[in-house]
This record gives sequence, C-alpha cells and structure tokens, in this order.
Amino acid sequence: MEERGSAFRVDLRGVVDLLARHLYSGPNVYVRELLQNGVDAITARQQIDPGAPGSIRIRAWQDNGLEIVDTGVGLTTEEAREFLATVGRSAKRDIDLNVGRAEFLGQFGIGLLSAFMVADSIELVARSARDLSAPTVTWTGHDDGRYDLTEAPRDPADPPGSIVRILPRRGMEHWLAVETVVALASEFGQFLPVDIEIEVPLNNGEMAWRRVSEEDLPWAKEYPHTLARREGLAQFCEKTMGFTPMATIDLSVPIAGLTGVAFVLPHTTPPGSGGYHRVYLKKMLLGSRVTGLVPEWAFFVRCAVDATGLAPTASREQLYADDTLLATQEALAATIRQWVVDTLTDQSTGQKEFVHTHHLALRSLALTDDIVLDLSAEVLPFETTDGIHTLREVMDQADEVVYTSSLEEYRRVAPVARAQGLLVVNAGYVYDSDFLAKLAERPGWTIRALTTADISQVLAFVEPSRELETLSNLSIAADILDEMEIDPVLRRFEPEGLPAMILDDSDTSFQREAAEAMEEADDVWSEVLAELTDTSESRRKLVFNDANRTVRRLMELDPSGPFFKAGVQTMYVSAVLVSGEPLRPPEAALMNDSLETFLSLGLGGDAAGPEDGPDAKGFGDGSIHP
Repeated sequence: MEERGSAFRVDLRGVVDLLARHLYSGPNVYVRELLQNGVDAITARQQIDPGAPGSIRIRAWQDNGLEIVDTGVGLTTEEAREFLATVGRSAKRDIDLNVGRAEFLGQFGIGLLSAFMVADSIELVARSARDLSAPTVTWTGHDDGRYDLTEAPRDPADPPGSIVRILPRRGMEHWLAVETVVALASEFGQFLPVDIEIEVPLNNGEMAWRRVSEEDLPWAKEYPHTLARREGLAQFCEKTMGFTPMATIDLSVPIAGLTGVAFVLPHTTPPGSGGYHRVYLKKMLLGSRVTGLVPEWAFFVRCAVDATGLAPTASREQLYADDTLLATQEALAATIRQWVVDTLTDQSTGQKEFVHTHHLALRSLALTDDIVLDLSAEVLPFETTDGIHTLREVMDQADEVVYTSSLEEYRRVAPVARAQGLLVVNAGYVYDSDFLAKLAERPGWTIRALTTADISQVLAFVEPSRELETLSNLSIAADILDEMEIDPVLRRFEPEGLPAMILDDSDTSFQREAAEAMEEADDVWSEVLAELTDTSESRRKLVFNDANRTVRRLMELDPSGPFFKAGVQTMYVSAVLVSGEPLRPPEAALMNDSLETFLSLGLGGDAAGPEDGPDAKGFGDGSIHP
C-alpha cells in the first residue's frame, strides 16, 4: 500500500518557522528532540514488555546525513496516519493541558518536526512492537509539505523500533557532523536511562561505537566515602558550570520528584547577576541556564537538579510556572536558608570564607529573615572609620552604631571623624542601610544615622578675634557660593591637611532634593511638596578648616580680587570631589571658571589687575599652596 502526493494538514513551512524563530533557542535542540522521541518510544515499549532492550544508536548516513535507530515501540500504519493528521494539534493539546504524558519526555509530532530546522527531508521507518504482524511503515516528509507513506512486508527477523534518517539543508551540514552530534548528545542525553551510542571514526580510519550516556546522575551515585562524593560533585560542577564550588548543598523536594545539588560559588557575584541553573527533567537536560528555581537572595548558588514532577514550557527550555514549581521554589529556599544558618553558627574557616565572599547575599537574606539578621550582625564585615569591624564589635566599643547612609556622606566625614576618634559605620553600599534599619528594631541594639551635630561637636570654634578678621572674606565667600545653596563657615578641626568639608545630613539632603523637585514639578505637585518640606533649612555648609595653611592664606587675600573668588570656588569643588559626589553642571562650570582665572593670572592675563596681581596680597607664583 502506498500513499503519494498527500499533504500535511498544517502549513509545514510556517511550523518550521515557528519552531526555529519563536519556540526553540537554536537548531541544536533537534538532537534533544530526536533523543526524546527515542526515549519515549522505548518507555512505551517497556510498558508492554518490561524486558525489552533500551538503546539509541546514531551514525552518519548518506550525503552527510544522520541516522537514529531506537528499540522503541515503533508505529503501525494507522498510528503513522494519525500522527500525520494531528501534527501540531495534539502537540498543543499536550502542552496546554499537560495530561496523559507523565512517563514521557516530549511530544512525538513536534519532536520529529524539529529536525526540519536542519534538514530538507525526514525519513521514518517504523516496525510496531504492539502488532508484530504489522508491516514495516516508511514515512518520508519534505520541507515543502509533501510526504509519502508506504508499507512493506516485514521480515520476522527485523526487531521492533524506529529509524529516523535526515539529510541536511544547505548551510546546515555542520549540525549533522559526527563531532557536533557527539557533543550535543552528550550534553542533552548524558544521564538518560537508555544506552546512547554514536558511531565515530578512529585514527586508523575504522569506525567504532562511542557511548555517551552514563549510569546515573552524579549526586545519585554510590561513592565509597564522603570525600569521593565531594570530589565527584566538584568535577561535575567544573565540567558543566566552569567553577570549583566552595561548598555543596544537597537538595530534595519529594513533591516534585526533585533531587540535586546547589553549588556555592567560589567568588563574589553581584545581585541580579543571573540566577541560572542546570535542570534535567526525567534525566534529559532541559537547559543549562534555567531561571526562577531559587529566590533572588540565593544568587550565590548555581543548582543542578533532576525532577520528574515539574513541567517544561512549550520550548522545553524553561520551567512552566504552576503550583508544583511554586512549592519547589519554597522548599529549595528553605533548604538553602538552613544551610546558611548552619554555616553562620559554625565557627570555622568555611564560615569565614563564605561570609567574606558572599556577604552581599547574607545582607539580602537578612532583610527578610530575623534569625539570619541576628547571626549576620555578629559576623558581617562593615567599613568603619576605625577599620573593618562587625556591628557587634562596633556596639561593644562605642555602645551604639552610628552610620552614614551614603558613600558620599561617609567620604565627607570620615577624615574628620577618624581624626577625632568618632566611630562611624559606612552603610552606603547595597543593602546596608536597610540592614541597619531592620537591626535597629531588634532588642539590644542602639543604631542611628549620623547627623551634622555629631560632626559639629568636634569642630572647634575659632577665636572671636579670628572671626572678626575673616568676617569680610566669609561674607564675600557666601555671595560666591550662594548659587550653590551652600553657606561657608570657619572652624578648626583635624586633620589639618583637609582644607574644607561639606556638612550635609539626611534631613538637609531631603530638603534640598525636595526644593529641586519643586522647581521642576507642575503647580499642583509643587504645592504638595511645599507642604511636606521646609526649604529654609535646606542649605548645606562648607566648613573651612582654619588649621589648614592654605585656608589661612586664602582668608588673608583681598576678597574683592579674582584670586579669592577662584580660591573659594576651587575649595568648594575639591570638597565635592573628596566626598565622591559627581560634579553637577554648575559645579563643573565653577571649576572651569577658577582654572581659567588661575591660568590667566599666572600667565599675566587680563584677569589680574594692578591691585590683585601676583604681588598684591596673593602669592608670588600666582597660585595657592597648602
């Protein structure tokens, strides 16, 4: 019996385009799909004959083609015809409803059609295991939508199973090359519960069968001792993920039939750096960059797991979001969290290494977990004006934890605080301010943000006579800095080498930002902001250090001359840069203005008049020296 000239009940070219452009990430998945078909066929046969063999053999075929032979259940003519009648429809049904296929990896129709991404034609030769008297069925499909379906008498010696033969499309020959197929079959099917062998050429020109499947998943193997297991898991991690793990965490979620290992990264990784994991479903690789398996705070681990109860998406490259996946995520989070607690409790070298490397992840987890918060406060390192300390060490030393909530603020006050013996914690890095705010709610902790009063109390007032001497210069400096909304004051403080500093606490910052927002907002929002803020207190302070030689010489200059103005502008811009703040356009303009003044005066330009040139209350070389 022969059928010719028939056509698929789908637009095959459209289906191939859908697969290649919208469903699968690339042509390489055709090997996975054909392996899935073979494994499913073997699974179906072993359901009716538990003793049936389970093997898949792949070898080169004519004209750079490929042949895949499995010992599966095969097809009868009616089954082949039904397959042709339901290509696409049954696949969509199974994907949407996820019913009736708990024992199987994929969907036969879509799996076979995926080969059209690399091939011009597909030939399927099938011999049924359900009906040993059924004829051999040969189905040949072409990428233009034509197919042939033929029957032939079956040789009793021919075993049940299927043979898939594909010929490459022009430009796709490399995807069917033996070395490529070996790599892809090893990647996708390494742990499948069937024998997978590929015929490869030897150096002497002869051919030999190379097995690419292994006995079991590395975390499910039997090892002679704990060290051997640790080494075996480390080797797997190095081979598949590219790093040697700091530690391993065994994972098990019975509700999803999940087992596996979480590998702790040996290096620091930033939040949001890509929590991707290696996931197998029924021992077939789903993907090496699967997301959404563990919570965001667990970005310090990369997992390798196998599951029987999780569902794939249509592309079978990510996990389908359902209740089982949600329960799995919660269970994995609990396991990893318990490992963190155990590690923080254990005073060991491993604990110190983990805390040093993954303190960001600990800070993130601590924001949602009080137990981890309490433990982290005892071991997490924080930058302070007295070096690196834990918060417990700071509390024991100063009876309270005083912190700055931004890196710029810390840089502004750190030199003065350090010189005066004031212990300040830098909480300007990610998670730190939130961490301290949450810890402040825990019993036994006194934690507050640094205020200008803390710094002001260590700034010594100058003598009244000095106030009078500099009153005129400070008044002119106030006019120069008015557009920057900053007021100059004169104090004495350590270290002497710091000419000036900006005082700006969180309240002042809020007021200033609100004022800027009011200028840009429409009338309605401007009125709302005005009610919430008091902009009269929004000005910062530029504190000149009268203990600094440069400042003292600046205050001796004629305030009406260009040297004084350029000096004030330079000190303000320097204070901004020391604090780590970026220069805003007005500040950049001040810097350019002062540089231009100094260059003009130094080169004898028009900016210097007779009364304010290099010899008039200035410096002989036309510059300001510390």
